[in-house]
Amino acid sequence: MMLASDTSEFAADSGTEDFGPRQADVLEAALALLVEGGDKGFTTARLARAANCSKESLYKWFGDRSGLLAAMVTYQASKVRVAGSLNARPSADEFKRQLTDFARDLLTVLSGPTSLALNRLAIGEAGRTDAQLGHLLTERGRRAIEERAKKLLDTGKRAGLIRFDDREEAFATLYGLIVGDMHVRMLLGETVPALAGDTAVSAQAARAIGKFHRLYAAGDDMTTTA
Repeated sequence: MMLASDTSEFAADSGTEDFGPRQADVLEAALALLVEGGDKGFTTARLARAANCSKESLYKWFGDRSGLLAAMVTYQASKVRVAGSLNARPSADEFKRQLTDFARDLLTVLSGPTSLALNRLAIGEAGRTDAQLGHLLTERGRRAIEERAKKLLDTGKRAGLIRFDDREEAFATLYGLIVGDMHVRMLLGETVPALAGDTAVSAQAARAIGKFHRLYAAGDDMTTTA
């Protein structure tokens, strides 16, 4: 990926998820180019042409290569959403829908060609002194998604809908039930039937959240917590 390194005069605002429509279009184009041609085929000039914008705009919005990579990962992770207010007290049905929507978004993003390409590129860079994509996927991707999920779990606990003593353990259980080993299998090139199409993804999300509720539901019929 070729973005000039001498762009300190430009301010990058890629540290947040508050991307404007034009920036979102550019990031979609950047991700598409990365999927199509990998790191070597991804240059500032190609991105400017694909996104119909100037190089100067790219530098102004994202700064250098690191800023663009960070924005791409942050933007991709922002597709895993948590619906509704995290400060509200949802009903049991609403909370289950929020968890199921989160699970569906997570599965959709992780199984998509963009995330698979980003992860494969990061794996290919592992061990290099200039590698940074793996760190960004962890910090701007996985941890950002994790924090949203933990806040949602806290909302359910405050509303008396689920019960747990260890939030880290509750999240690990939730993530494991949703994803399992499917992401690794897909990275290795396997076709996973449970993620083959929207209907299959929705069914997997519903199964995962059903199992999570059987473990953590705060009712008389609650089984032991994980």
